[in-house]
Amino acid sequence: MTRGMIPWSTTRDLEGLIEDFGLGRFGGEFAPAIDVYQDNDHVVAEVAVAGIDPEKVDITIENDVLTISGHVEENKEVKREDYYRKEMRSGSFARSVILPMRVKGDQAEAHYEKGILKVVMPKAEEAKPKKIAIKVK
Repeated sequence: MTRGMIPWSTTRDLEGLIEDFGLGRFGGEFAPAIDVYQDNDHVVAEVAVAGIDPEKVDITIENDVLTISGHVEENKEVKREDYYRKEMRSGSFARSVILPMRVKGDQAEAHYEKGILKVVMPKAEEAKPKKIAIKVK
């Protein structure tokens, strides 16, 4: 017996069915995409929050766990039964990421530009690589 792939449109229809029963993004929680990377001095998180008011986003760093949360409100009043398809997200969201190393959370900065929230966190001194000189005898 061979396995076939489910056509893309069928997969999308299944997602819509899940959402209609309140198990997906429809009027509930969702999780924005997040990238975390490092350079020599910082750990950086970039979060896709297009369409979300940056004033309604909270950022916390506790025990080297970055948490980004907030709420998206729906602007228009249309009864759920009147929708043919609803993919615009609304509701609350939260993402927590264990950071790859210790950071100075009290010195972190956040910037929002073109739908991307960028959180820059300085590495703690003990997390930075240290060069060790070799003594020759």
